Amino acid sequence: MAILNIIKDNELISRQQIAEMTGLTPAAITGIVRELITIGFVKEVGLGESQGGRRPVHLKFNGKAGYVLGVEVTSKEITLAVTDFENIPKEMHTLAIDMKDPSTAIIELKTYLEKFIHSKKHQNKNFLSIAIAFPAIMQNETGVVKRAVNLGGKWNGFPLKVTLEQALGIPVFIDTNSKVAALGEKWFGGGLSCKNLIYINMGEGISAGIIMDDRIVQGSQGYAGQIGHTVMMDQGPLCNCGNRGCLEAICAIPALLRKVEAEIPFISENDTLKKRFILNEKIKISDILEIAHMEDSYARDLLRKTARYVARATANMINTCNPDKVFIGGKLAVKSPFFIEEFRNNIRVYAFPEVGGTTSVTISNLGENSGVIGACALALTNLLKSPNSKMISGVENH
Repeated sequence: MAILNIIKDNELISRQQIAEMTGLTPAAITGIVRELITIGFVKEVGLGESQGGRRPVHLKFNGKAGYVLGVEVTSKEITLAVTDFENIPKEMHTLAIDMKDPSTAIIELKTYLEKFIHSKKHQNKNFLSIAIAFPAIMQNETGVVKRAVNLGGKWNGFPLKVTLEQALGIPVFIDTNSKVAALGEKWFGGGLSCKNLIYINMGEGISAGIIMDDRIVQGSQGYAGQIGHTVMMDQGPLCNCGNRGCLEAICAIPALLRKVEAEIPFISENDTLKKRFILNEKIKISDILEIAHMEDSYARDLLRKTARYVARATANMINTCNPDKVFIGGKLAVKSPFFIEEFRNNIRVYAFPEVGGTTSVTISNLGENSGVIGACALALTNLLKSPNSKMISGVENH
């Protein structure tokens, strides 16, 4: 058990209490705590009550000892957030970058991150790491992109972690958007006290992040959670993965926009979405989400069908994993009664009753920022895994 985590999870604690909790000798605890105090992660904050000898010195975790950057990448933009070790990320920035070609995108990304870190506002902050929520199948240990279905083949095999670490000089952690978002729920959202949860990311792609027994489920190669490539419709629309009828090819944002474009000629002239199309000559996903609150609208019916398909696939995951909670997040996570009710109704139909009936299903309170908030959580999680690692013990020289 990491000493730093013990101090973090206890408001005030003594060296002797830590020794009793870990089984380590008082001398070993004293050495570790000395190092943590030296690098600023722990503070001494007064004396406790004597138990017959000298009064013990209380230790407290210093959440302001360092900062992390979280980044979420999509095909057309990146979102960046900053946080310390105590607070949910609040400062967020979005930058339009075409991420389809790594030869140009990575230069823009590195330039932006360097400029941000060294800006007047942040130049005195002790940035300890960067974590990235990336829309691809990743080799987590190496940070190499295995396959980026929605970004394009040019990313396949790209050494993203090494490239950014060499450019920025601090540790970089990378995982898929949905796994990172699940971690965000665990750190900052509705999963604070939840050991088993599933996060369904609904956006440009559809994927799942699974936490079981407080650990992200990675699978043997780190590719777990590809719910978006569950085949839902034989001979359905062609998916970017090469298969047909995948959930993602039916319900992700690009698929919904393609469907609207193809069906516009057949939508009633009185429908608000049709009027919006005639006025602007195009439809955005925000138009669909905005208009969906109107009963009997095309947009509402489209999202109802979307909820139904995604709920079917989610029910299979509930049957398999038996989570405490399921969170629906991403840009398509509609905070409206009809959407979540449709989703829950279908979960009740398709999930095994004893499992589905005890699983809480809700829209994530982290909203469309769940990916970037989760990226901050990924950075914090990795930093706290081993408080005596070079990652932390060397920060005073950074």
